[in-house]
Amino acid sequence: MSRIGKRPIPLPKQVQITVEAKNMVTVKGPKGKLTSHFHPDMQIVEEDGSLMVKRPTDSKEHRSLHGLTRTLLYNMVVGVTTGWQRDLQIIGVGYRAALEGKTLVLQLGFSHPVRMEPPPDVTYVVGERKSASDPLPISIQGIDKQVVGEQAARLRALRPPEPYKGKGVKYLEERIRRKAGKAGKR
Repeated sequence: MSRIGKRPIPLPKQVQITVEAKNMVTVKGPKGKLTSHFHPDMQIVEEDGSLMVKRPTDSKEHRSLHGLTRTLLYNMVVGVTTGWQRDLQIIGVGYRAALEGKTLVLQLGFSHPVRMEPPPDVTYVVGERKSASDPLPISIQGIDKQVVGEQAARLRALRPPEPYKGKGVKYLEERIRRKAGKAGKR
């Protein structure tokens, strides 16, 4: 039994939802517009200022799709109203980041700077370091949760944090398991 799928999705007044043929759903809000296609068996109904997802049977496939559809619709509604944000930190001496227009230019210890072009509806924000040893905060913002998460994962994959010195790109809430170095000869 899907408990998540049974929850209604509250719709703010500034959000407009249209459900077209074959469950093509468009959500418009103050931040932008998102369109997604859902499984045709799921019924998406707007009632009393909220959105409900109903399933036709209690088969395993329909129960799985019920919660998934509701969560994806909720992510779309939140994205067009408040947006999604993923925060990262760059840790390491000489590791830098800067914005050139909308392009994020990173220096992560490679022989060349790495340039990351943002997809549509995604912006990069680079914070300030308080001192040279502090981590450099980077924020990725957008309306589509999947695209924001994917961009954050691509940025982290350029230089994942290493366990000995802790240098690299990490998520803000990520904890790095540190290892002791070599014991050396005595």
